[in-house]
Amino acid sequence: MKPTLVRSQGFTLVEIMIVVVIIGLLAAMAIPAFQKVRQASQDKTVLNNARQISAAADQYYLENGVSSVSLGDLIGPTNYVKSLNLVANETYPSGCTQGEAVTVLGVAGARTITYAP
Repeated sequence: MKPTLVRSQGFTLVEIMIVVVIIGLLAAMAIPAFQKVRQASQDKTVLNNARQISAAADQYYLENGVSSVSLGDLIGPTNYVKSLNLVANETYPSGCTQGEAVTVLGVAGARTITYAP
């Protein structure tokens, strides 16, 4: 009877290490791209919120004949803007003045977004 070699099934350590390195490289490329997309999405949401505030303030100026308004008069269940979607721990101004831009501070840390109608 001849002895036969039995080849074991499975992956070698080198093959597993190569796969781990490839996955690490793919993750290193994908994570920064994901963060950029997330930041752009947050910026667009904050800009849209500022646009809503500005439009609501313009409507308030026309209806009430004033040139400034507090944010509390604009945002609420029975006001011009029902609610704002906060996405990046941003801080909105306490009020608006006719003809001035709406500036949002602290967007995702240290960025500032300004909407000028």
